[in-house]
Amino acid sequence: MTVELLPEDFDQHVARAVRTFWETRGRKSARPTQGGGRDAVIGGKNMNGFIELVRTVAAHCGLPENCVHEGGRRATLPGYFRATKNWDVLVIHRDRLLAAFELKSQVGSFGNNFNNRSEEAIGAAADLWAAHREGAYFPGNASTTRNDSVSEPREPLLNPNVQDDPRPPFLAWLMLLEDCPRSRAPVGVDEPHYRTFPEFTGASYAERYRILCERLMTRRLYSAAALILSERTSGSASGHFTTLSEPTSIRSLFAAFAAKLVAELPEPTRY
Repeated sequence: MTVELLPEDFDQHVARAVRTFWETRGRKSARPTQGGGRDAVIGGKNMNGFIELVRTVAAHCGLPENCVHEGGRRATLPGYFRATKNWDVLVIHRDRLLAAFELKSQVGSFGNNFNNRSEEAIGAAADLWAAHREGAYFPGNASTTRNDSVSEPREPLLNPNVQDDPRPPFLAWLMLLEDCPRSRAPVGVDEPHYRTFPEFTGASYAERYRILCERLMTRRLYSAAALILSERTSGSASGHFTTLSEPTSIRSLFAAFAAKLVAELPEPTRY
């Protein structure tokens, strides 16, 4: 039996999300109040097409619509190093955290923002996994029943009271990067004391994001991380996008997400 993890028109959904990004960003930039690019970013709606893509794939895999949460407090999780963190999308079914998505974009200002985006991605994942390790997202561990504190070191390995979830959530990070000569051009590195890793020498910001995505997955900080590149458009956006590698493609990310959901819900009528 063949299992179709993704909808047949998945690529069209991605193109629609990319088109929505540029169209929304263009509308916000046309009415600047703090300076065009800044207003487009803080508007908070640019990545809505990708939120809808999460909904579409979740529904395709048999999850009810009310399992997908986005926007402000509805997508908030407790942290370990901080009280809470607002994610872009959460997928929760029967009190189990199935997935959390962080959706980012960068248009211009590559030198100023690359390190910030990298640090945010690493820190958010480290915080989530530390909280997960302490049982923050254990099924049924709602705010009325949560323990009031966590402690170190952990309880003995065979202590039956330890409430680790053997099926960790799916954690995803997606970057939409402007495809332009500046994002594709080689970038120099400063080495005043020690040499950088050779793969960064002469790597463009696009390549640096590819390396970041691959290493976020290699080190198990994220279940999947994807980079898509799209040219800035004026007027009607085409929705065209490209990827730099198969492991960091948006199709790979959502196929892994769908596989997680299918594994969690082997019987479509379970809910």
